[in-house]
Amino acid sequence: MLKNTQEHWGLVSKAFHWLTALIIISLFGLGLWMVELSYYDPWYRKAPDLHKSLGIIVISLMLLRLIWRVINPTPKSLATHQTWERYLAHTVHIILYLLVFSIGITGYLISTADGRAIEVFNIISIPSLGMFIERQEDIAGWVHWVLAWTLITFVGLHLIGALKHHFIDKDATLVRMLHK
Repeated sequence: MLKNTQEHWGLVSKAFHWLTALIIISLFGLGLWMVELSYYDPWYRKAPDLHKSLGIIVISLMLLRLIWRVINPTPKSLATHQTWERYLAHTVHIILYLLVFSIGITGYLISTADGRAIEVFNIISIPSLGMFIERQEDIAGWVHWVLAWTLITFVGLHLIGALKHHFIDKDATLVRMLHK
């Protein structure tokens, strides 16, 4: 089933979740790797281009995911979930969304500070709006780095929560995001 039900996540929601997770984790690893490349490394220019393209893809997926979430109701929480668990899960999801969009904005500000567009796999161009503040690239770069580490920390907490539900609580929280 494509759509969510009261009991289960639909195929579209699952695809958004896992594809976004895969790309975000890949972006984090790619970002760590590429900043260590030397000027003469063949990937010195390719890695940032790939990072930017994947960043645009993940922001696009997140926008579509957000629209899908608004028009498609989410499954009810399990009866075994405590009130604090529901509140914490909701809060963490909001934080994850805010972090991803904030990282996308800072990435855009880094990449376009010099006035050049972002080329997405050399297929489309995201135009630059120019520089907004002095040292935009440096400031946005530092914020991007802090937000990326914050995001990966929250992704880890999200994973720990899912594993807690699966192995300790032995409920269907994780299973609902994997299969029916």
